[in-house]
Amino acid sequence: MSAKVPLSPLPQRLPGVARDLLDWYDANARSLPWRAPPGTAAPDPYRVWLSEVMLQQTQVATVRPYFERWTARWPTFAALAAAEDAEVMAAWAGLGYYARARNLLAGARVIAAQHGGQLPDTEAMLRTIPGIGDYTAAAIAAIAFGRRAVVVDANVERVVARLFAIQTPLPAAKPLIRAAADRVTPEERAGDFAQAMMDLGSGICTTRGPRCLLCPIRAHCEGFAQGAPERLPVKAAKRVRPVRHGTMFWLECDGRVLLRRRPAKGLLGGMLALPTGPWADTAPLLDDAPADVAWRLHDETVAHGFTHFELVCALASGGWRRHPDTIDGEWWPIDALDSAGLPAVFRKATDAMRRICG
Repeated sequence: MSAKVPLSPLPQRLPGVARDLLDWYDANARSLPWRAPPGTAAPDPYRVWLSEVMLQQTQVATVRPYFERWTARWPTFAALAAAEDAEVMAAWAGLGYYARARNLLAGARVIAAQHGGQLPDTEAMLRTIPGIGDYTAAAIAAIAFGRRAVVVDANVERVVARLFAIQTPLPAAKPLIRAAADRVTPEERAGDFAQAMMDLGSGICTTRGPRCLLCPIRAHCEGFAQGAPERLPVKAAKRVRPVRHGTMFWLECDGRVLLRRRPAKGLLGGMLALPTGPWADTAPLLDDAPADVAWRLHDETVAHGFTHFELVCALASGGWRRHPDTIDGEWWPIDALDSAGLPAVFRKATDAMRRICG
C-alpha cells in the first residue's frame, strides 16, 4: 500500500483560475453536438444527459457517431421512453458498459412518467433518476441548468491534482481533489467552467506529455512550478485482473446462426449474443452447449478485457439439421450479423467464425 504524503493546507482560492480558463475556453472550446457555444443559452438538457451517460469511460471520438444516430432516432425523453428495450440495446452495441443503456431507458421512462417529460434541475433531484450518480448530476446541473456545481471527471481530476500539486495517491486523493475543485469553481458560468476543465484535460493537461507552455492556467499551477506535473496525480499500483475462460458456440442452420438474448440483469444484460457456456477460472470447453450435435472445437480463441477480468473464449461450431423452431433462440442470417447489435466480444467471435467457416 502506498504511504500518504503529508500535505500543506490548500489555499483558500487560487485567484484568477476561473477567469483565465474561461477566457481560453471562449476562444478554444471544442465544437461538440451536445454543447452550446461558450457564454450562450444552456443546451438541451436531454442532449446533455445523454452525452454525459455515453461519455462515461468512453472517448469523445467514439461517442460522437452514436450520439448523432441516437438523437436522430430518439430526439426527446418521450421518444426514448416509448422505445423497445431490444431496440435500445441494439443501438448501444459497441459502446460497452451496457448497464448505461438500460439505465438510460429506465431514466427516460421515469422522467416521462414522473416529471412531465422534463429533467429535474437540481443535483438532489437528478440523483433520483436511474443511472445518474454524483458526477453526472453535477455535470447536468451545471451544464444544462447553469447551477454552480463541482464537476470532477477523470480529466478534471488530473488538472486539479496538478494545479494544487496533490501528492496523495488515488483513490484516497479523491475527496481532497474535489475540495480543491470546489475552491476554484466560479459562481457564474459553472457549466462553461466544467467543460473548459474537461477540454483542458483532454487537449493540453494530458496524461502523458502535458503541453504546459500552452496552458492558460500555467501561472497558477503548483505542479508546473515544482517541475514535474506529469507525475500527478499519483496512482496506486493496478491490480492484475483475473482471467476467466469460456466457450462460444456457432450453430448454423441454412445460412443462419443461432443467437440468444442474455438475461436482463448481469454483464451484457439484454443483448443478443452467441450461446456461451459459463465463464470460469478454467476452460469449460463444451459444457452447456446449446444443442446435442457434433461440435468442432477450433484452435483460434477470442480474448476481451472487461473492467474486472479478462475473458478468453474457445470457439466451437456445429450444424443444426432439424427444424429451426425446435431450439430456443433467434436464427440470424450470417450475412446480416452486423445488424444484430452484438456486444464487442461477440462481434469478435462472429468475425472469427465467419473467417474460419468461410
